[in-house]
Amino acid sequence: MTTTPETPLWLQGREAVLAAASPEQWREGAPDYHYSHEIMPAQRTRQPVPGSLEAVVESIVQVFEMEVSHKKDPATWVSVVADHFRTNVNGGPWASSADIAERGSYNILIGDGPFYPASSESFDSSHKIFLQAFPMGFFWEVLEVLSPPPVVAFKWRHWGTFEGEYKDFAPTGEVVEMFGLSVAKVTDDLRLLEVEHYYDPNSFLGRLTGGCPVSR
Repeated sequence: MTTTPETPLWLQGREAVLAAASPEQWREGAPDYHYSHEIMPAQRTRQPVPGSLEAVVESIVQVFEMEVSHKKDPATWVSVVADHFRTNVNGGPWASSADIAERGSYNILIGDGPFYPASSESFDSSHKIFLQAFPMGFFWEVLEVLSPPPVVAFKWRHWGTFEGEYKDFAPTGEVVEMFGLSVAKVTDDLRLLEVEHYYDPNSFLGRLTGGCPVSR
């Protein structure tokens, strides 16, 4: 993505937002994305043209994911209008930026199901579960953008190599992926106001629980 000095920070990419944040904004220090640079390029299935709408959408989502996962105060999230932002999954209840900061994006976006009891997990425990299952990274890419701003619909792929234990299930070493569609409402300067996600979390989580339980 081509940027200029006038380009808003949230459109300059994840590394620019990382560099601009003050140390006290992070939950446990600034995150490290070296696996995204080292591993993701060879595993992705699409390579957006620099400056294209696909590239812009992917960059905004990367910034958003970083902020909700690692910045503790929604007021410091530059990718959203924090006091208006809301999100839901498959037409379910809306969650605010404050809800995400308290409960965690994994718990909000997965919810309670047969393979993951979101209501029993905290922000910290949910992140530890998936970091353990995917120690080399859990990557995300835009596959196709279907409509332009102010309502941006896009297809995506989320994937990682199942190399660590998931709850009581041993890793298989396979690449596990899921696909979905999201619809985002944005401001004129492309900050997020609302995002609706449509995907099947159980088809993904079932891949993590279909192997042999770990012996205790």
